[in-house]
Amino acid sequence: MVDRLHYISQENEKTDHITGILSALNAGVKWIQLRVKNKPQDEVLALAEAANRHCKKFAAHLIINDFPDVARAVSAYGLHLGLNDMSITNARLIVGKEIKIGGTANTFSEVQKRLQAGADYIGLGPFRFTTTKQQLSPILGISGYTKVMNQVRSAGITTPIIAIGGIEISDLPALLKTGIYGVAVSGTLTHSKDPEETVRLMYQQLEKAAFIFPKTTTLC
Repeated sequence: MVDRLHYISQENEKTDHITGILSALNAGVKWIQLRVKNKPQDEVLALAEAANRHCKKFAAHLIINDFPDVARAVSAYGLHLGLNDMSITNARLIVGKEIKIGGTANTFSEVQKRLQAGADYIGLGPFRFTTTKQQLSPILGISGYTKVMNQVRSAGITTPIIAIGGIEISDLPALLKTGIYGVAVSGTLTHSKDPEETVRLMYQQLEKAAFIFPKTTTLC
């Protein structure tokens, strides 16, 4: 199962990965992605072990970004691979068949390639500029999501597609109209003054929108 709300961890001068993850778990998020960049694998493993312990206490799923060996070592629920990370095919050889694998995409062609390689879900983005990711792909915006999701619908693709990249609560109504399955957030939750209320409102909107493509979808 792929949850419709994902929290992607981040680290800055005010917070660290585990603090952010605990806050998200306490707020009710059930799908946690540990995204650690520019650190050696042994440090990522230690963070993953801690994150996994916390996720189990909350009956939540842990997804590891970029490190298939770490995902396998902690028996994570999933692995997420960016466009510049290891291929899904090679990662599958490391993690086995049980761990779900998600892949980032920026275009419909990349969506197709990810699915052909065996992705269980797609992270499509970025929606807008975000400082949490280096080497950012072209910004999609609502018009970009509408275009790609029209192509997804025409191709008969039903694999969950998650919108990512600088998404805020106010963006959900327009994004959900494009037919996306769910959203991934980072700063929106990390910097929220009331994480529990933020999560409640986001799930409320997500649950109102059944994962079916609208009968008519036009470019903005």
